[in-house]
Amino acid sequence: MSEHADPIPPTDADADVEVEAPEVPAEDRLARLDPETRARRDAALRLVRKYGDPSLKSRALPVERFDDALVEEVRRMGQLMHDALGIGLAATQLGVMHRVLVYRVEPDAPVAALVNPVLEWSGTEEEALEEGCLSLPGVLVDVERPIHVRVRAFDEYGEELTIEASGLEARVIQHEMDHLDGVLILERTSRAERKQAMRILREEAEATLGVAS
Repeated sequence: MSEHADPIPPTDADADVEVEAPEVPAEDRLARLDPETRARRDAALRLVRKYGDPSLKSRALPVERFDDALVEEVRRMGQLMHDALGIGLAATQLGVMHRVLVYRVEPDAPVAALVNPVLEWSGTEEEALEEGCLSLPGVLVDVERPIHVRVRAFDEYGEELTIEASGLEARVIQHEMDHLDGVLILERTSRAERKQAMRILREEAEATLGVAS
């Protein structure tokens, strides 16, 4: 697990759910980051696979060995999520085809890892909220998901877990489990929002190519 003495509240997080309209736009919050935090975030984001990478559309394989390598993989994922100011990260977003995800919805909480997660139950009550994704820079779309879920999984040491989650925690877990199945939030939103998101992604790609050239 990755723990930090100076946790940073998530701003442009994976599964960044806006329950209430923020007083300060995300762009302004990011602009206020100190140079060290911004540099750390930029370095972490360079390691996250972006839209168009085949790993984001591929189904991850179950983990069969619980060993030191897996513990290190989870530790690294937790550190990258923290540095990227995210609240969730799936292994496939780093190009690793393991059914592993990490998340942390409270800034001062330890990073939680779910290995080979299985959705056992979801409630009938659903809610549509705005989600973002570290693999889809600049994109925010409304996604409707069950408010309550129960998930069976293992931690990185092979201990069996049962997670009963609600609200933001349930949403983040579902978002990251989608990644493990090769599903992006673009497939969970309306046609109009998907069209707008694709425009944003094209503009982001063009800007990146412009900087590279």
